[in-house]
Amino acid sequence: MSERPLSPWQAAAHNVQNHWQQLGPRDRRLLKITGAALGVLLLWLVAVQPALHVLAQSPAQLEAVDLQLQEMQALAQETKALRATPPVPAAAATQALQAASDHLGSGAHLTLNGDRAVLTLNGVSSEALQAWLGEVRSAARARPVEAQLQRGPKGFAGTVVLSLGANAP
Repeated sequence: MSERPLSPWQAAAHNVQNHWQQLGPRDRRLLKITGAALGVLLLWLVAVQPALHVLAQSPAQLEAVDLQLQEMQALAQETKALRATPPVPAAAATQALQAASDHLGSGAHLTLNGDRAVLTLNGVSSEALQAWLGEVRSAARARPVEAQLQRGPKGFAGTVVLSLGANAP
């Protein structure tokens, strides 16, 4: 009866088993303790430490998500309120848009063309632009449909295209 040749893995396992049998009880105990310590360390690094890290960060992440949810709910309420308001007549919308644009000063030029308006900006601050958008949206019921803005050292430059009144999308 001839023996089959061992595969490289079987040969390595056989060599390890022979080496283990040749070790004394003290050395075996030391290797078992070392193996257990490495197993505990691996378990800590792979399973426990990442879970503790997630648990430590989750309250801050939940708070941030709650703030975002509150902001989105406030925006949704504002949108509902704006949709519920009656449309502004075209003449009043144009007048409100012109008045709001005049508040921006010499850095803004408004051009009206039917139910569209184009505001050209040059060096307008972000606070002024934000206030203008709020005023235009609430007073003139105009909606921005296109914006091409660039922020520079003196403020925003570019154009904002608005759709006016009841014809706004």
